[in-house]
Amino acid sequence: MSHFTEHEISYLRGQRLGRLATVGKQGEPHLTVVGFAYNPTLDTIDIGGRRGGFGASKKFRDAQANEKVAFIVDDVLTGEDGQRWLPRGIEIRGRAEAHATGGEQLGPGYDPAFIRIVPTRIISWGINGEDYQPDSRDVGRS
Repeated sequence: MSHFTEHEISYLRGQRLGRLATVGKQGEPHLTVVGFAYNPTLDTIDIGGRRGGFGASKKFRDAQANEKVAFIVDDVLTGEDGQRWLPRGIEIRGRAEAHATGGEQLGPGYDPAFIRIVPTRIISWGINGEDYQPDSRDVGRS
């Protein structure tokens, strides 16, 4: 059974970009836009990048040095009247696993290196309907 709701999984599958926050060796945060995929087999988020560069990137080195990460995917829907807007998204806090191989599974042109996020906390908003309904929960993995 997934730690994500059906609505959250559907939302994640409908998005292509997210933002990954890592912590560098000096304790400084680093935030970057990344491509990702929901992994239904492991109930994780897999993050990769272009072949020949992702494994040497700061975000990959950060994930190797400090497993604490946060990942967010969000957007804004506009109401039919063009005036009202609905922010929606999902934040996933968790443990990063930096893998040197297997990233090709994310798609053509992806680097073998990738980061897998094992969720420990999930916070979503605006996904379960048109009203802003925040939902946050610890999912008990560390």
